[in-house]
Amino acid sequence: MAKFDKMSVMQKIGAAPVVPVFYHKDAEIAKKVVKACYDGGVKAFEFTNRGDFAHEVFAEVVKFAAKECPEMAIGVGSVVDPGTASLYMQLGACFVVGPLFNPEIAKVCNRRGVPYVPGCGTVSEVGFAMEVGCDLIKVFPGDVLGPKFVKGLLAPMPWTKLMVTGGVEPTEENLSGWFKAGVYAVGMGSKLFPKDKIAAEDWQYITDKCSEVFNVVTKF
Repeated sequence: MAKFDKMSVMQKIGAAPVVPVFYHKDAEIAKKVVKACYDGGVKAFEFTNRGDFAHEVFAEVVKFAAKECPEMAIGVGSVVDPGTASLYMQLGACFVVGPLFNPEIAKVCNRRGVPYVPGCGTVSEVGFAMEVGCDLIKVFPGDVLGPKFVKGLLAPMPWTKLMVTGGVEPTEENLSGWFKAGVYAVGMGSKLFPKDKIAAEDWQYITDKCSEVFNVVTKF
């Protein structure tokens, strides 16, 4: 069961609008990355369903975060079908993110009061997702669609809350483009977790980078 309800998750993402996106097959490394992000101010973390037995790693991360990162909402990403969404919600996922929009996932998430953040690439997809109860929409792939897509969509639909993922970088120039366009939040993966830093177990780098990003974001 989710530790935080839909309203709490939305508030956490809104208050700290950068959601790290990460996967690692080693649960111990995943735990250390989560803790490093938490120490840097992160309040919502997306662990992606991208490897064999990823759900087992996720289960360990959720239990770890409940003790070591008590105010963090742990969600799952790369979900494309309702069965996978149900599995992860049973393991404690506080939100479910996908690269595409599947209305059947919305049904199982709504039944549990868990936010479903679908990936959308057109104005119509965004509209359909909102109709089935999605409060936050993922603009994906962000580097293809760009800030102009966000700004253009919000002009006639200003009530829409968008989270951009794909190509988001931890630089003031990149982040300013998205937040000035009007995004509610951004998701950030590989740019926040360089492979060499993970290999070197430089957790302080991740903490510092998260803090740096939040200092930039609060300007907008």
